[in-house]
Amino acid sequence: MASLLGSPWLLLLLLFFFFFSSALLPRSSAAQDLRRPPSRIGVIGAGIGGSSAAYFLRQKFGKDVSIDVFERGQVGGRLATIDLEGKGYEAGGSVIHPLNLHMKHFVQELGLSVPKGRDGLMGIYNGEEFVFEESSWTLWNYVKMFWNYGLNALRMTMWVEEVLDKFISIYRYQAHDFAFSSSEALLHALGGAAFMQMLNQTIEESMQEAGFSQKFIREIVTPVMRVNYGQGVGINGFVGAVSLAGAGSGLWSVEGGNKLVCVGLLYASKAQPIPSTVISVEETTRPRGRSGETMKLYQVTYNSTFGVTSDLYDIIVMATPLHRKIANITFRNFKPPIPEFSKPYQEIVATFVHGNINTSFFGYPDPSTFQLSAIFTMENPKLFVNSIGVVSPVEDKAKAAEGSPVWKVFSARPLTKAQLDVLFSSYDSVESKPWLAYPHYSPPEQCPPLVIHDHVYYVNSIECLASAMEMSAISAKNAALLAHHRWYDRTDKIDQEDLHEKLKTEL
Repeated sequence: MASLLGSPWLLLLLLFFFFFSSALLPRSSAAQDLRRPPSRIGVIGAGIGGSSAAYFLRQKFGKDVSIDVFERGQVGGRLATIDLEGKGYEAGGSVIHPLNLHMKHFVQELGLSVPKGRDGLMGIYNGEEFVFEESSWTLWNYVKMFWNYGLNALRMTMWVEEVLDKFISIYRYQAHDFAFSSSEALLHALGGAAFMQMLNQTIEESMQEAGFSQKFIREIVTPVMRVNYGQGVGINGFVGAVSLAGAGSGLWSVEGGNKLVCVGLLYASKAQPIPSTVISVEETTRPRGRSGETMKLYQVTYNSTFGVTSDLYDIIVMATPLHRKIANITFRNFKPPIPEFSKPYQEIVATFVHGNINTSFFGYPDPSTFQLSAIFTMENPKLFVNSIGVVSPVEDKAKAAEGSPVWKVFSARPLTKAQLDVLFSSYDSVESKPWLAYPHYSPPEQCPPLVIHDHVYYVNSIECLASAMEMSAISAKNAALLAHHRWYDRTDKIDQEDLHEKLKTEL
């Protein structure tokens, strides 16, 4: 036996078998075994997109990769609170839908609280009178809705639920590690041609095709678009459906402020926060060992408390809107050059007023007869506000402010003193927060690329479909999966067709 093992023929046979077996390995598996893992990943932006990206990147790439998160302002980005008389109020993203499964998971894993919110009555104002007012009697609300709009309200609920039923497939696909290389590919995988059509026509056109009356669209749908996205029914059909879903029941938020989700995710991801303003991202190469080979890296130059500094990364995740007024970041030395993304963002101003609303302005001379806590508005050139509503502090959402309530007013421009004096009979204090809050939607939509460069990803590409906390979290997980699969050449997990049928067959 010893002489046989020492035979040169047997050694040749074993070597042949080894190389032949290696050649038969799937390309993606072999590439994953041979390619080094990334050493450093940079995430630019610490809002819900950036913080959840760091969380999902840690899950995919493991404990050894270093993850840096750059943020020039407060952690949370457009999830922010504003201080009024020593209490905090949601000034940015405020409500979360019951079907937002990533946000629900984050809150549960981070041990955050979701207190019961305060209920109130809503009215829709056309600039001269209320066209619809809720009553404390639920049955009477149904009667009034049917009398004014027939079955349109019920049909709208069913229509939105049909859209949501298709969209929530994304959680199943992501649970099986499937990713998409563009926002359009993700949308198409969920709803096919029907979703793509919604992206490329207005919500008004989508609902007209579905048989909704023009009166219902004008008096009910338009005010919802104005309060959620600061725009009318000219926005694309998909974001319009998301907006209608956001006007439903069961909405919730986080005690202490929704921004606590971002803080918790950064901690859970063990990422390194870097308070700084990113100036530029540059493609560069560096030698790899002594072999003479080079490797591609990305140099991030930023302005911190220590001055202008640069660091190198294998992968970059952009998680801030690439808009010059939001994040003025220059891309250098890329071939081909990275174009500037020109999608405009919609400005909205959130004004918080501790005071008493002028009920006479809304047709109620006797304030004691005014029971509404939320006012949505129709399109009218005379109106200078999109909505007005009573809000509670983030520390205790079930408790209103002492004395007169705090009202949150959405408007396209800052309110003047004259306008405040018209809206309120008296007020103690006023604070406002202007936002470039979400894209200005104007279908047909063309999304910015999700893959900006070989290993540079743009989470906010998904905002062309709809801007929302959950949309950012979905895009962040998609970007993390995509970064992982592209790093290890796992093409079998990217842009696969008929995933619903494939997964049904597997199960």
